[in-house]
Amino acid sequence: MLCSLVATPVFALNILTIFQTSDPVGQVIVVILILFSIFAWSVMLGKNAELNKLRRLNHQFDRRLREERKLLDLPESFRQMRHIPYADLFADAIEAYWRAAAIGKEKGDDSLRARLEHAENAIARALAGQILRYEENMVWLATMVTVAPFLGLLGTVWGVMESFSAVSVMQTASIQTLAPGVSSALLTTVAGLVVAIPSVVGYNVLLNKTKTLTTEIENYASALADRIELEMTQ
Repeated sequence: MLCSLVATPVFALNILTIFQTSDPVGQVIVVILILFSIFAWSVMLGKNAELNKLRRLNHQFDRRLREERKLLDLPESFRQMRHIPYADLFADAIEAYWRAAAIGKEKGDDSLRARLEHAENAIARALAGQILRYEENMVWLATMVTVAPFLGLLGTVWGVMESFSAVSVMQTASIQTLAPGVSSALLTTVAGLVVAIPSVVGYNVLLNKTKTLTTEIENYASALADRIELEMTQ
């Protein structure tokens, strides 16, 4: 236990020493990767909290809606919770239904089929918008996963080139000569993997949650359209 406590600050000190002895290009790449890591973690934690919150609100709204016998005559308060995906679909569907009814009455051609089609089209549009909302910011994580290892590799290649250039100038090729430069070069690879590995795990976890939420809202949209149609025919 004591050895591990001692080794941790020593390891951190070695990393700091390697960073300080790196060339400016390597230092810039490491700093960029550190910023990437901070950004990736903020996106992962923020997106995870957002998806969990949206799923909880969706289920609460769905339970509340199931308790109502009729949907078309629910009070305005049910259509004012646009921050909830399920409520947004519901609001668009009901508003489209009554808008179609009003236009049909004005034209003297008010049919239940027209009302239902308008409601279903509104549900489809709202559904597409909410799916985009679920997937928002996911592209940034995918970018981190792709770019970070290559950026680390770029730093490594650059550092190795610098090391061999220094060896050619000094005309010596001992391990003492190569070790500092190679260590600095490999530091960028380590930094790239530190960004990429958590990002790919986080991306896969969030992607799975997004797919689950997408399936749930598609099922909800279908059930909502069915309830409106059944209510119209009663």
